[in-house]
Amino acid sequence: MSDTRDAGYPKIELHVHLEGAVSPAALLAAARRNGFALPVATVEQLAEFMRFRDFDHFIEAWFATTPALQTEQDYRELVVDYARRAQAQGAVYLEAIFSPTDKLTEQGIDLETVFTGFTDGVQAAREEVGIEVRLTPDITRGVDLDVAIATAEHAVRYKDRGIVALGLGGLEAQFPPEPYAPAFAIARAGGLGSVPHAGEVAGPASIRGALDTLAPDRIRHGVRAVEDPGLLRELADRGMVLDVCVLSNVRLGVVEAVTAHQLPALLAAGVPCTVNTDDPTFFACDLASEHAAARSLGADPRALFDAGVAGALCDAATKERLRALAVVHDWSGAGA
Repeated sequence: MSDTRDAGYPKIELHVHLEGAVSPAALLAAARRNGFALPVATVEQLAEFMRFRDFDHFIEAWFATTPALQTEQDYRELVVDYARRAQAQGAVYLEAIFSPTDKLTEQGIDLETVFTGFTDGVQAAREEVGIEVRLTPDITRGVDLDVAIATAEHAVRYKDRGIVALGLGGLEAQFPPEPYAPAFAIARAGGLGSVPHAGEVAGPASIRGALDTLAPDRIRHGVRAVEDPGLLRELADRGMVLDVCVLSNVRLGVVEAVTAHQLPALLAAGVPCTVNTDDPTFFACDLASEHAAARSLGADPRALFDAGVAGALCDAATKERLRALAVVHDWSGAGA
C-alpha cells in the first residue's frame, strides 16, 4: 500500500466507471492506434466535448468517444492510468467498473478480449503503480439475458485475476433488476459478489427489487432510499454500504445542488456510505472534489474510509492491510 501523506488522507473508491474515467489524451491515442474517428482532433477539444452539459449530451459523448477503446492494450492502460491518477489523490484501494456487454453488443468485441485486457490492468496497476485494484463488470440494462449470463460466466472465469463482483448498470428507470436474477445467481454460485446500481434515477422500488432478487453486497448509489423510511432502516440494519457519488448526482439532476444531497440523511440514519467519482472525465470531478463535497455535508473522512473497508469485496489479507493503514494514519486534520 502506498504512502498518502502528500495526498491528504487515505481514500477507498468503490464506484468508478473506467470508460468514464479515461483521460482525453489516452482516448485520442487509442483512437489513432485503432483508426477510430473521434468528433474532434485535439486533447483540448476532446476534453471540452466530453464535459457534461446535459444527460442527452452525456449519452451522445459517451458513444462518440469511448468506442475508441477496442483492444487488450487499451483496457490494460485504462486501468493503470486511472489507478495512477486516483493514487495521486490519496486512493489506496479501488474497485472499478467496466462495461463488457456494451463492447460485445455495440462493437462486436469478444468478451475474452475485454476481460483479458482489464484484468491484465489489475496486475499492471499492482506492479507499476503499487495499488490494489479489483474489478466489477457491469451488465448493461436492456441486453438479452443470454448476454448477461455469458458476462456472468466470464466474470466467474476471471475471478482469480481480479474480478470480485458482478454489477448492473444502464437505464435504471426503463429496466428493473429482476430479469437479470439468473445471471447474478451464476455469479454468486461462482464466488462473486453482487453490486447493482439502484436508487439513483429510479426510486425505492428499484432498491427493493435489487435487494429481493440480486442478493447485493453493496448498492451502487441508493440515495433515493431516503424517500422510504422503512427501506432506510432496513439498509442501516443490514449494514448495507452505499456507493455515493455526490457531484455525479448533481450533474445528472438526481439532486439540484450539493446542499440538497441525501448524504446527510443517509449518514444520520446509520447507513454506511463511501464517496466515489462515477464518471470523472465526463462529470469534471475527481476523488478530491468528491470528498470535498462530502465533507461540506458533514461526512467524516475516517467513517468514509471504514465504510469503504466494510464494503470492499477484496480478500481478507487486503482488508486487513487497509484497516491497519487507517489505524496508523493521523486523521485529526482530515475534515478540514
